[in-house]
Amino acid sequence: MTLLCTGYEPFGDHETNPSQETAAALDGRTVAGHEVVGETLPVAFDRAGEELAALVDEHDPAAVVATGLAAGRSAVCVERVAINVADTVGVPDNDGADPVDEALDPDGADARLSTLPVRETVEACLDAGVPARVSNTAGTHLCNGILYRALALLEGTDTPAGFLHLPATPAQAAAAARDGEAARGGSVRASLPRELDERAVELAFETALGVTDD
Repeated sequence: MTLLCTGYEPFGDHETNPSQETAAALDGRTVAGHEVVGETLPVAFDRAGEELAALVDEHDPAAVVATGLAAGRSAVCVERVAINVADTVGVPDNDGADPVDEALDPDGADARLSTLPVRETVEACLDAGVPARVSNTAGTHLCNGILYRALALLEGTDTPAGFLHLPATPAQAAAAARDGEAARGGSVRASLPRELDERAVELAFETALGVTDD
């Protein structure tokens, strides 16, 4: 069987997206005895869920770890819950959709809990030297949306699914600082090297499958 890792294309004012780069880097890698399929999803409410469903149908993965960018966060965030809300908070998706307080699924549950072992994944990351924490909100944009849809899609199966928010990369942080006031004492956003993002996803898969790669 395979392991499915998804990332997102760039969006908003971000010219690159470490989640896309992480998924691409992991594509074809063997983790916990399974081959990783790394794919990029569109930052589009109407298309991302459909493409995820097609990927799950094609690959029948043993576990799904979706990832996305949270440029303001200081560590890998393992999301605990997805809520049935779509609200872009003024940052439209790449198709121009700008939902406000809309339901992802009018007939769906108000919230869905990740089926990854959230706390154990964070502990595995910390033990491996990867800054990580439990997060109790995935927001209301596409990251929350794909977690909600993945959990709905896989409900009733034995396939664990969850979501990791990834911080900005050092290059992104430097580029943002260059456009700000860092040279005059201003702040620089937190960042994390992409190889640590990759390790976090590997550990999420290993923990979900009960396999350790000693």
